[in-house]
Amino acid sequence: MIVTVVAGNPKPASRTLDAAHIVAQALSGRDADHAVDVVELGPGLLGWGDPTVADAVATVAASDLLVVASPTFKATYTGILKLFLDQFDTGTGLAGVTAVPLMLGAGPAHALAPDLLLKPVLVELGAVCPAQGLYLGDKVYDQPGSTDPWVARWGSAVLASATPDGSTP
Repeated sequence: MIVTVVAGNPKPASRTLDAAHIVAQALSGRDADHAVDVVELGPGLLGWGDPTVADAVATVAASDLLVVASPTFKATYTGILKLFLDQFDTGTGLAGVTAVPLMLGAGPAHALAPDLLLKPVLVELGAVCPAQGLYLGDKVYDQPGSTDPWVARWGSAVLASATPDGSTP
């Protein structure tokens, strides 16, 4: 199983990227195979055909399990993440990929944002999102057990979708 994390935070090496790695580890029991820190793709995101962006898109599209993370930014996911997701073909860009929408925020007011805002975009690109999106507090996401309730409820469904042949991660 190929596990990839994507972080759409305007700050490189952000808590958002760290949270995506924590979720990937909690689900798969190991480190992610690939990480895309979208801000590092730079101005190539503003057009089409940039080879570094194309490589990142190909890496993500070849994943079995994808954790897509964003801070809650103006009540939704970030514009930089949108620029990256716009690089994928509609309907087929993430075909065969199981995705987990993950968002971090300062409080519970935006707890539905992963499901209402990020999940529909991932599904539009062809990803399968078999579980409720995950919202974590940006001050507590890295505390031991922060993902335990979500993984206990949804982990088996996510893994079953990401490994349809029944193999283990």
